[in-house]
Amino acid sequence: MQEVIKVSMSTLNKMKSHYAQGQQVPPPGAAFRVKIGGTIITGYNSGKVMFQGTNIGSELSKWSDQQPSATKKDFPKAVNNSLPAGFDTWSVIGSDEVGTGSYFGPLTVASVFVAKENLATVRKLGIQDSKKLTDPEIVKMAKQLIQFLPYHVVNIMPAKYNEMLTKYNQGQLKALCHNLALTQVLQKIKPIKPDAILIDQFVAPSTYYRYLKGQQIVRENVYFQTKGEQAHLAVAAASVIARYISLEAMDDLTASAGITLPIGAGNAVDQIAAKLIRQGKPLGDFAKLHFANTQKAQAIADQD
Repeated sequence: MQEVIKVSMSTLNKMKSHYAQGQQVPPPGAAFRVKIGGTIITGYNSGKVMFQGTNIGSELSKWSDQQPSATKKDFPKAVNNSLPAGFDTWSVIGSDEVGTGSYFGPLTVASVFVAKENLATVRKLGIQDSKKLTDPEIVKMAKQLIQFLPYHVVNIMPAKYNEMLTKYNQGQLKALCHNLALTQVLQKIKPIKPDAILIDQFVAPSTYYRYLKGQQIVRENVYFQTKGEQAHLAVAAASVIARYISLEAMDDLTASAGITLPIGAGNAVDQIAAKLIRQGKPLGDFAKLHFANTQKAQAIADQD
């Protein structure tokens, strides 16, 4: 198996330092090459990093979420990568996820069907980008949305997430979750068919479908759009419901940990993770272990 990602120069240098032990003589044009278990990692001066081996998921997942932010050239033009005129008035299944950038908590994907006759009702709720809403607003709005909109949520808690990251990288896992959620919503609304499906874009469409190789893939009338919540209310609704389920899960994890688990991946996260380590609690039950925070937290815990 082989996978190539593109990283910034700072991340490339970080990787070179991270894999300082056991490095091999790099090929021409490469900054480093190292073999970790059955995985060979080659970092090129261009910023491309190649992972080769039979089980590359564990190492790849550490870095796949540190690729540069998407730009237009990152996503080659595809038939289903631009939205038709009037798209925001169509009956659409929207799909979005939360939790990919947060150390603690689950990966949560939601797909929601908003028929054209429900657009006005959803709009009246004041729905918008969920990132601009407070937690209480999210909870209130989500509870209203799930009363009348067909939806499905795939919520992968940390322990299961870490297990799956031994087989898949984070991008593959997100694709699998979106595909499953979409499949379930399509089943729920039969015999009705949506005018379209809109996925909040996180990789190029070709990569998304490659990640789903071997699966029963939802392909018909599928579109991809960055900031999809601004393109159709269905994606905005999916974002709100996903965040609501994630908040509920975080409450459960906080209760289990006996300490408030912060959102994000900053220094506060390192300190709480270190505290859990010192208390002998299984960090993998609360956190996504492939984040760099794991090593930082362990270093802090080891100082005490």
